[in-house]
Amino acid sequence: MARELSEVGVVGLGTMGAGIVEVLARAGLQVTAVEIDASALERGRAHVQQSTDKAVERGKLDIADQAAMLDRVRFTTALTDLADAELVVEAVPERMELKTALFAELDGICPPDTILATNTSSLSVTELSVATGRPSKVVGMHFFNPAPVMKLVELVRTVVTEPSVVEDVEALAARLGKTDVTIGDKAGFIANALLFGYLNHAVSMLESRYASREDVDAAMRLGCGLPMGPLALMDLIGIDTAYEILDTMYRQSRDRLHAPAPMIKQMMTAGLLGRKSGRGFYTYAGRDSADVVPDAATPTEGGAAEGARPVRRVGVVGSGTMATGMIEVFAKGGFDTLFVARAPEKVEAVQKALAKSLDKQVVRGRLDEATRDEVLGRVTGSTALDDLADVDLVVEAVVESLAVKQTLFAALGEICRPGAVLATTTSSLPVIECAKASERPGDVVGLHFFNPAPVMKLVEVVSTIATDPDVAATAHAVCAQLGKHAVSCTDRAGFIVNALLFPYLNDAVKMLQAHYASADDIDAAMKVGCGYPMGPFELLDVVGLDVSLAIERELYTEFREPGFAPAPLLEHLVTAGYLGRKTGRGFRDHTSR
Repeated sequence: MARELSEVGVVGLGTMGAGIVEVLARAGLQVTAVEIDASALERGRAHVQQSTDKAVERGKLDIADQAAMLDRVRFTTALTDLADAELVVEAVPERMELKTALFAELDGICPPDTILATNTSSLSVTELSVATGRPSKVVGMHFFNPAPVMKLVELVRTVVTEPSVVEDVEALAARLGKTDVTIGDKAGFIANALLFGYLNHAVSMLESRYASREDVDAAMRLGCGLPMGPLALMDLIGIDTAYEILDTMYRQSRDRLHAPAPMIKQMMTAGLLGRKSGRGFYTYAGRDSADVVPDAATPTEGGAAEGARPVRRVGVVGSGTMATGMIEVFAKGGFDTLFVARAPEKVEAVQKALAKSLDKQVVRGRLDEATRDEVLGRVTGSTALDDLADVDLVVEAVVESLAVKQTLFAALGEICRPGAVLATTTSSLPVIECAKASERPGDVVGLHFFNPAPVMKLVEVVSTIATDPDVAATAHAVCAQLGKHAVSCTDRAGFIVNALLFPYLNDAVKMLQAHYASADDIDAAMKVGCGYPMGPFELLDVVGLDVSLAIERELYTEFREPGFAPAPLLEHLVTAGYLGRKTGRGFRDHTSR
């Protein structure tokens, strides 16, 4: 049975350490908070005071409880004051020599049964443990920042950690109101191992000038529902901290995807450390400010749409879910919209689906009846491609087959008037192949909407090496009229979103395949620790394992990056017909849901 701890200590009172002190004291424990000198101690005390003052202001803590909580904290500069602690958490800077020296000193001060916990996010807990004479009493207790807010704690056991120690710390995490995941000792643990590979990839994307910082961040916020874009998150974490974590992960894994992008080292050397220095990938109003201010790299408002061709009539080819959603979006955006389906019954089905969608919006008060009728009046259906001869823009949303799309673009190249823009909404195929088939490649652009099109704000505008500048500008101008947020990139597998998302999902599958953590724990770590709307396995089951495998194969084929090779476990599940929710089983069993 787990011990109920009552006397604990925290060493290091920076933002993280002070947050841990607050969490422990608010849970009713007596806390000894230690810093290296008087000035650092006062800064730590001020952190705790300010944080709890804010909690009082927001009604999350009353004044009496704040006073009682602060009375439970003893601030000191003497490590010897930890002589009676049952557990000590270190939160000193992320340097191995500093942490091992501290643990060696604590080993001589604390009683033999005191648990020593490290809040490291990347260093080896095993290496830290052997600096003591009690390696079986050492555990990782990785809180997330800010500790009073973030619910996740990664509990890291080494190969020699006693089961009773793990039980004690798990019981403490539950008492603190935290979600804990208990895992083995591996660089990055769960959350950072998955997060930092993705962040590093985003930096590489910017470094190669594939997309701008604003577009990379907007793509992941709007396309995946993430709370922050990767580059803004790097600035929040600290460029130097990110470098140290990636370098530690690379030295342990030798995975090239964990080798810090050269740009990260250069920024660190130049002192561009993110928010804490006032400048990183973005420029801030001052040190430690969250307010982004314009700088030389800030794009001009509306600049991407300059020189656009006029568009009044739009054509959509296709009759599936994506095509129907796009038809609604264009018509609601004020464009006369002609859609082409393969058969009269397909045309009728689209019209019924469109009317049903608009009727729902009227019932919910999002649309009035007059506007609904206007939107429906702008839409015309046909079964003849020749009817697209006079439109200004055609967007295809047919099956994701290169051969089918090439045949279609060959026809559109002949049918559509000179100057009409031809767009594909492919999510994975080379846009240049469609452009070449049209025999008018300058007029062709990728216009990748996200599903469901009426809801999702993001559109990836994909230019090939042959796309005329005014064609890309036209795509941006149309997106602006539709109320969509357009991001620019060039024509390579995955564009922005899928190129960043699917290697992260693949890494999660590899982690599960290696039996490092369960699907539930991995999902919990990313949702609770990183604020993701869905865990990787939840998302894979929704997207479809077959679709995910196809995208990962496209990425691997194009980039030849060994780390992008699809995880064998994913391939085996697809072979077995376990494709996710649509078949009732994927990484989880959905038959009873």
